[in-house]
Amino acid sequence: MEIRDILKNLREKSGLTQDQLAERVMVTRQAVSRWETGETQPGTDTLKLLSREFGVTINTLLGSPTRLVCQCCGMPLDQDDMVSREADGSFNEDYCKWCYTDGSFAYRSKDDLLDFLVSHMPNPENTPDDVRRSQYDGYLSQLKHWRK
Repeated sequence: MEIRDILKNLREKSGLTQDQLAERVMVTRQAVSRWETGETQPGTDTLKLLSREFGVTINTLLGSPTRLVCQCCGMPLDQDDMVSREADGSFNEDYCKWCYTDGSFAYRSKDDLLDFLVSHMPNPENTPDDVRRSQYDGYLSQLKHWRK
């Protein structure tokens, strides 16, 4: 789905007219109309306002062009309700809601996260904990939050 269709669907689902949406995101009705016809697209600041207005990520507004992955634990962020939020309520598309909430990280260190993973992740092949820990560490070290 293209951004024009997404914006129109979200606006209509919210029961808003083009005028009402324009007022909420501080643009003209003509701007909203041009977005919905595909003539133009909202800028970065307006996308942030639309994200907040509709309660969806910017990635969703753009038609999900990027496969989001938590940059702390590596979990795929396939649904907007899995994405973390800042203290002001805006989305932080880099992290899941379990690793980062209201501006704070749940794990103080990578070792804390590794301890959690080793004790909570399924181990159907009975792989020794030290091997699993090393495997998780190798993966986590590739993520933005843990890169050195």
